[in-house]
Amino acid sequence: MVNRAHGGRLQRRTANERTRERILSEAEDYPVLEISASNAVDLENIATGVLSPLDGFMMSDQLQSVLANMRLPDDIPWTIPVVLDINEDVRAFDEGDTILLCEGGETLGRMHVDDIYSYDKREYCRSVFGTEDPDHPGVASVKEMGHFLVGGEIDLLKERENPFRDYYLTPTETRILFRERGWDTVVAFQTRNVAHVGHEFLQKTAAVFADGLFVNPVIGKKKVGDFRDDVILHSYDVLLKHYYPREISHLSILNYEMKYAGPKEAIHHAIMRKNFGCTHIIIGRDHAGVGNYYGPFEAQEIFREFPDLGMEPVTFQFFFHCRKCMNIVNSKICPHGPEDHESLSGTKMREMIVSGEAPPPHLMRPEVFEAIREFENPFVE
Repeated sequence: MVNRAHGGRLQRRTANERTRERILSEAEDYPVLEISASNAVDLENIATGVLSPLDGFMMSDQLQSVLANMRLPDDIPWTIPVVLDINEDVRAFDEGDTILLCEGGETLGRMHVDDIYSYDKREYCRSVFGTEDPDHPGVASVKEMGHFLVGGEIDLLKERENPFRDYYLTPTETRILFRERGWDTVVAFQTRNVAHVGHEFLQKTAAVFADGLFVNPVIGKKKVGDFRDDVILHSYDVLLKHYYPREISHLSILNYEMKYAGPKEAIHHAIMRKNFGCTHIIIGRDHAGVGNYYGPFEAQEIFREFPDLGMEPVTFQFFFHCRKCMNIVNSKICPHGPEDHESLSGTKMREMIVSGEAPPPHLMRPEVFEAIREFENPFVE
């Protein structure tokens, strides 16, 4: 049986056709709030159950509980705020109002405003990211947020345009897929990069002990220098086609904006994959990290603080290619010295890709490299 939703119930907050048409026909009667692309992604993820048990944007008591305790007020584990920010000077509504949420002038959702409140950005950053350094991309994003937050239940009226719709499944749909395939245990792999042989090794090693492998790349806004979404998907299409058994693997995207919050985001990633129905998640070295803000294994160690999470982390230490073992190994299973080891450095492979040099086959599959080369510039600018 696939995993239960986080909190015990998968949220579904999508308005039916009749309700949607009625609300849109009465649009002039509602105050309107223009939201960011990031907020719009959160809106859709709340509505489809990716962020269960949330049924809307967080209210003040929920935010404070998460910042102070890494749990919602009812003690359910939660580590990353999901909030809707505004500036007071653009507010045209009050608590108790029902408003429409729009992106680029297009109506996406309805919200029942239960709470409008201020918050401390420094406290927010210290709690979530462990730093107030403006060079941290997550901190920089918070600094740009409005000074007030709006909390309350939402209903999705329209899905956003998605150029990768063919790769997209909701938690309801993935649960059906897993049941149809007879997958009782499903291991998720979170990624924002193209695949090298080290990633493949992690995935296949974990898949040995599960019924299915759910490869779940993050699609959405990323920092400069990350691989583009279309490049990531094309590289995985090629890899899965040539090197993965179809009956034990599936590729599906997660629309999500990375926070680069290291260990706390690792828990958040696990919760979202739990809502898709997964039972395990691969947590590698420096998961969801950036720069030197987090220790290499902090994202693995934090899981010890959540014995009630309902998701099992599959953890791996530092891997490398050993010329004598002629395989991907780590120090636990390889007796040879560092002179025989070759790092599986994403930075090194990125530099080779930029220069047009093909990484050796024991570091990246030739088919994957050729797939990346099809793009003139594979990186976010």
